[in-house]
This record gives sequence, C-alpha cells and structure tokens, in this order.
Amino acid sequence: MNIIHEINDINRKFQIKGSKLKIEKRGGKLNIRGSLPLKENKNIQKVQRISLGIDADTDGLEEAKKKLQLINLQLELDQFEWRDWITSSIRENNKTYEFFIKEISEFEKNFFKGYRNDHLNSSRKSTWNSSYKPYIKRMINIYKKNDNKDINHIFLSTLKSYQEGSRSRKQCGTSLNVFADFLKLSLPSEWKSLSRGYGMKKASFRNLPNDNLIEELWRNIPNKSWQYVFGLMATYGLRNHEVFFCDLSALQNNGDKILRVLPTTKTGEHQVWPFHPKWVDLFELNSLGNDPSLLPKINRDLSQTTLQNIGKRITDQFNRYRMKIRPYDLRHAWAVRTIFYDLPDTVAARMMGHSVSLHNQTYHHWITKRDQQKAVNNALLKFAEKD
Repeated sequence: MNIIHEINDINRKFQIKGSKLKIEKRGGKLNIRGSLPLKENKNIQKVQRISLGIDADTDGLEEAKKKLQLINLQLELDQFEWRDWITSSIRENNKTYEFFIKEISEFEKNFFKGYRNDHLNSSRKSTWNSSYKPYIKRMINIYKKNDNKDINHIFLSTLKSYQEGSRSRKQCGTSLNVFADFLKLSLPSEWKSLSRGYGMKKASFRNLPNDNLIEELWRNIPNKSWQYVFGLMATYGLRNHEVFFCDLSALQNNGDKILRVLPTTKTGEHQVWPFHPKWVDLFELNSLGNDPSLLPKINRDLSQTTLQNIGKRITDQFNRYRMKIRPYDLRHAWAVRTIFYDLPDTVAARMMGHSVSLHNQTYHHWITKRDQQKAVNNALLKFAEKD
C-alpha cells in the first residue's frame, strides 16, 4: 500500500475521533502538524509542526501514530509541553556547532577519498573550492547567527540567501543536496523547485558578443599569446582552464581541426569542433598545432596549482585588457552559434562537456527560437507550394 494512502487513512480515523492534528510526510520524514499551543502563550493556538525525525516508511508510520495518540492525550489533559517535544523532535535535526564542523570535515575527507593522482586530486580540489566550500561556509555563518538551529531550516536559509533564479542558488542547491545525502538527511520537498537556477532566463539578458565584436576584440589584444587563448575560446567554446589542457595537434595544416580536451579537466575528456570553422585560419590557430608553447607561460602543474587558479588567470587578463565581455560569454556565444548551425543539442552538449538537460535549460531561449523558426519556415514553404 502507498505510504501516502496509509497516512491519509490514519488521519481520517483520527479526524473522526476529533483530532485537530495529522501526520504529514515532508521529504523522507514524518511530522505531526495541526493546531497547537504557542510556545510563548499556551492559551493561544496556531497551526504548527512537530518534526519527529522519523523515516517515512511503514515502521516509521506506526511510531508516528503512537506519538500522535500521545500528543492528543496530552492536549486533552492539558499536559502538553513544548519542551518535551522540542527535545524529541530536534534530537535528529538540531545539531550543535561542533557537529557541523565535525561532519563537514568528514564530508570533505570523503569528497577527496581515493583521489591520489595529482591531476585528479587537483581537479577535485578545484571543484571543492568553487562548488562546495563557499556554500558550506555560508551555511556555517547562517547557523551561528540563527536562533532556529533546526538543520532543515539552516539548509533552507542558506539556499534562500542567494538570489532567486541565480546561478549561485542553483549551485548551492546542488552542493548542499550532496552534503545532505552524506548526512543521510531528507531535505524539504520544495528543495528542488527552490534550487532552480538561471537557465538562460537570466543569461538571455546578457548582451552576448556577436561575431563582428569577437573578431574586433581579438584584433585589439596586444599580446599574441593571449590572442591565441581568446581565439581558442571563441572558436571552440572552451572553459577558461581547458585552453591549457587540450591536444592541439589537430590544428596543424593537415589536421582535422578537432580539439581533444584532456581528461585532466573539470568534466573529463571530450572532443570539440570549431564553430565557425573559418576562425581557425582567421585567428591563426594553425600555429598552435605546430607549437603549443605559443600559449602564455603559466604553471599547469596540478600538484602545485588548481584548475580554478589557472582559469582565474584568463579572467584577470580579460580585466587587464578592459574587455567588453567576460570569458564565459565566448562559451555561451559558441553554444548559441551551434544552435543556428542546426547542430543537434545532444552533440553540442557533449562537446561542451555537460549534460543535455543542463544544455537545454541553459540555452532554452535560443533552442526554442530555432525550433519555432523551423516550424514557421515549413509553414511558409507549404503555403508557397499551394500558391
């Protein structure tokens, strides 16, 4: 029998007996919700929730049923005390500061477990520093400043501290969800919807550079080695650090111009085709096929640095040259360009080294426009044929 049906059946029986309380399922846990005395004034009642910390399964439901019976009896005898249930309900959820520090330390150890290879460990370190550490650090700060120490409340407060629909909120939601899995904590049911990131709803308002602007910016870069960096990113849609971790041999005059992004990068090995193909010649990228050392001389030893630090070098250089765009704008522009080349979304996503779902979400605006344009073109063609 479905657990929801079981809960509804139990709640109906209690309601018939006059109970103003019911069992509810939130995430993977069971709670009791209904009209209860306020903590600060027992004479006033308000709809409130008691978090039981009980798993939402058949055994847990039987335990929750007994607790509901007890609470109803306490209310009937005017013996209900919040202190009895706060202690009980937050034993699982209300963690001390020391608990957070200890569990985060264990989570971090587990995150790096088994990554002994210098390259893999550096990539993992970069991911930790950019995708986990900032959000966990904020969660600790929110915990210290918050009177409500319920762990679900702390997780939600951390998530909501980032702007709704922003990329940061999406990444926070993803990272803290992994941390919650490690803690064996069931997050609230609305976690997924609250974690939704920007897709391209936000990014669509960016003024992504058109082809003419990209070519103009390339010409204005005074340093040849950094021109090569810019040209690779524009032509192949590379992430910042990927520029320095590619097999460039295919750029030789007799090569097929297909770059192989090495497995030492953030998302592992994948191949990328040039869009526009003509930019390989325009940006003089053939020279890199014969001599990759033409790229800027930076430390690529991942036992001494991280992918994040390498990527930051490019961001810093863009700022130094007072570019009108950010490095990632070149990547977004490449993705949009492939859409209007009619490159299948699955192929483009693979070349970019991310999932199809992320690709479709991020570039939804342009993908929709492309598909609508195809439909319009077909409709116009049929109409013309009738004439």
